[in-house]
Amino acid sequence: MKTPEYLKKGSKIALVAPARKIGRDEIAAAVKWIEDKGFVAVYDNRLFAEYHQLAGDDDFRAGVLQDYLDRDDIDAIFCVRGGYGTIRIVDKLDFTKFAKHPKWIVGYSDVTVLHAKMQQLGYQSIHGTIPINFPNNTPEALESLYEALTNPSFRLKRSGMEKSTANVWSRFLDKLEMTGEIVGGNLSVLYSMLGSDLFPETDGKILFIEDLDEYLYHIDRMMMGLKRAGKLANLKALLVGAFTDMHDNTVPFGMTAKEIIYEKVKEYGYPIIWDVSAGHIDNNLAIIFG
Repeated sequence: MKTPEYLKKGSKIALVAPARKIGRDEIAAAVKWIEDKGFVAVYDNRLFAEYHQLAGDDDFRAGVLQDYLDRDDIDAIFCVRGGYGTIRIVDKLDFTKFAKHPKWIVGYSDVTVLHAKMQQLGYQSIHGTIPINFPNNTPEALESLYEALTNPSFRLKRSGMEKSTANVWSRFLDKLEMTGEIVGGNLSVLYSMLGSDLFPETDGKILFIEDLDEYLYHIDRMMMGLKRAGKLANLKALLVGAFTDMHDNTVPFGMTAKEIIYEKVKEYGYPIIWDVSAGHIDNNLAIIFG
């Protein structure tokens, strides 16, 4: 995978809204953080466009993102929030000029679509917090984002993770070392790309998954979908992030999210690292995909 240039003082970070709409007050903390770190925040009134739930219609959102993808003076693109909508515009984008000046794509949740596109094209990207979350993020989450953007030696730390007690690999995790490309992102968004050219190659890869606000039977359905499509069988390892605010029906499903995930992959024997501190949580640590 190709690595975009790491940021330095004066690097320009574009703020874009490829999905849900956002207000000026919701990006204030992120703009201050960007400037405090010595970077330059780049955005204009297009960022605050509204089209029902979305930040402008599909052509408008694609056009704004295309502008920043093409610009040679932009060094990173922060997607300001998730929600839904990125999958509606990804096929409208042209990455020809981007390839001449690759830049970091940063975000999580619905931004999983853009991470998948980066993986398809052969570029690293950063699964990390987004501007709307900056006011509530932990200092560790924000610092991990800064390190991922600026430090070639950045690695995801074990901080915030718990050893698995659900499988035999747990006793080896303290000594476990592995090398491989990390792919994945939000489970629901991955599921929406299943069967398309955007779904990332998982054989021999380290797969990361997380999700928010889903019914437990939905988690089971999506994991069954990935399993039946052969996307779980040949992983190097599975990283399980936060599964936040899960719901159950009046008649309980009978399994937790962790138990659902473990049931689908236990036969394969690869390491599972639970409670990776990434996803829809305040301590959303950055992960470099690819």
